[in-house]
Amino acid sequence: MPLPSRPSSRRPSRPRPGPRRRWRPVALTALLALTVGHAAPARAADNPYERGPAPTVASIEAPRGPFAVADAAVAPSAVTGFGGGTVWYPTSTAEGTFGAVAIAPGYKAGKATIAWLGPRLASQGFVVLTIDTLTPDDPPDSRGTQLLAALDYLVGASVVRNRIDHNRLAVMGHSLGGGGSLSAANTRPTLQAAISLTGWHTTKNWPGVRVPTFIVGAEDDEVAPVALHSELFYSTLPATLDKAYLELDGATHATPTAPNVTIAKYGISWLKRFVDDDTRYEQFLCPAPSDATIEEYRDTCPHS
Repeated sequence: MPLPSRPSSRRPSRPRPGPRRRWRPVALTALLALTVGHAAPARAADNPYERGPAPTVASIEAPRGPFAVADAAVAPSAVTGFGGGTVWYPTSTAEGTFGAVAIAPGYKAGKATIAWLGPRLASQGFVVLTIDTLTPDDPPDSRGTQLLAALDYLVGASVVRNRIDHNRLAVMGHSLGGGGSLSAANTRPTLQAAISLTGWHTTKNWPGVRVPTFIVGAEDDEVAPVALHSELFYSTLPATLDKAYLELDGATHATPTAPNVTIAKYGISWLKRFVDDDTRYEQFLCPAPSDATIEEYRDTCPHS
């Protein structure tokens, strides 16, 4: 259940009224001009990482966001530490650099199973690398190491490295890749966000994670039953952490391998909120959403 906000019991102090002054029209006009002239820069200074227009339910549910997207293949022979992949990125940098997300597939699967997330997330204002793993059988911890290697490649040697803010990085994965995202978050606390999609891992306890983490489970998952995986992952993350658990109603382990509005909607919101620090997306996460596609939702709202 969501934690209720605790409104402060202290009432803000009110300034004492001073002597009344009669403003002349010229002075008032100058004051308004000064205020209007500085409104936009002040907003940009509050959060320089906002990208794109103000979000709506329609905009985060749409198959594509406001940014035009291109992609580039990453050959396995050109990288070390992971098996190559595909980079998806916004074509324009008019609004500045972007946060980056590396995404890993599940057991015996390749990047094709998570390919739908590449253009969908990139069109919302992220650089995305969907990876192949070194071998199809790589365990979760190896996939976590490979996700970090993929991020290091993105910011260090990739053709899109100049489009990326090196301090705004995230990991994501399905199945063993979802377990890998937890492992990566546990290894590198400087990450801004982690997302596990019907994750699988033999490690059930994650008290050391310091990265805002979003766990997606599936009600009818027989490969990684939520009671043995996603629910345990969520409940053992620190209580003080920004975290959320979303259980997809009637979904299976393979649900994240095909386009899914609910996964996209709340995955985008999580990445925007914590990679971009864009509080315009807080409205979709807190209070807890109640979509018909959601069997259960837990969180630690309000987010810090």
